[in-house]
Amino acid sequence: MSRLRRMPRQQQPARPARRRSYDQFCATARALDSVGDRWTLLIVRELLAGPRRYTDLHADLPGVSTDVLASRLKDMEQGGLAVRRRLPPPAAAAVYELTEHGRGLLPVLTALAAWGAPALGERRPTDAVRAHWFALPLLRALDGLTQDGVLEVRLPEGGFHIRTGERTEGGETYGYGPADRPDACLLLGADVALELGRGGCTLAEAVRSGRAEVLGEGPLAAEIRGGRCSRD
Repeated sequence: MSRLRRMPRQQQPARPARRRSYDQFCATARALDSVGDRWTLLIVRELLAGPRRYTDLHADLPGVSTDVLASRLKDMEQGGLAVRRRLPPPAAAAVYELTEHGRGLLPVLTALAAWGAPALGERRPTDAVRAHWFALPLLRALDGLTQDGVLEVRLPEGGFHIRTGERTEGGETYGYGPADRPDACLLLGADVALELGRGGCTLAEAVRSGRAEVLGEGPLAAEIRGGRCSRD
C-alpha cells in the first residue's frame, strides 16, 4: 500500500499593514490620522486624569471591545500619544499614560466638550455616566480662577478633583476620585455642571443661587464665592 506524501501548504504572503491616512497635506487631516479613529479621543479623555491600568480603562469605556481597546492603545503608543510602563513595587502593575504630545490634546477635548454640551438634554436609559466625564465641561467654568489649589468636585454620580490656577507643565489637570487634601469642595448636580459647561451661568452665580455649594474657608473657596471666575 503506497503512502501519499502530504504536500506542504503554500505559505500565504503576509498582508501589508493597513495604512490609516487621508493622504492630504493638511494639518487637520494629519491630526485625524492620529486621533480620528473611533474611541481614540475618549481614551485620551480617560488618560488626561493620569496613568490608568488596562482594566480600569475598559471599565470606564463601556461599549468598547477588548480587541478594539488594545488596538487603539497600540496605535497611540506607535503615534507617540501614550506610553505603557510598569509601576514600581508593591503595585507592580502596567499602566498607560499620555506623553507630552498626547497631553497637548487637552484644549482640543475641552473645546469639543463645550461644542457638544448643548446636545446633552435628558439622559437616555442607554447612556452610561461617570462622574469624571463632567471634568472637561467644568474646566471652562473654572478657567478664570487665579488661586492655585485643588478643588474637589462632588456629584451624585461620584467625585473627581481639578487643579486650579497656574498649572504645572506636564502635570495632571484633573484626577479621579476625591483629593487627599483639597483646598475647597464643590457640591453640585449633573444638570448644573452641564449648564456651567454650556456657559449658561458662572460658577459664582450657581453658588449664589444655591444650586452649587462650596465647602472650605481658604483662598480658593473665597474666590469661588466672591465671583472672580469669568464666564469665558
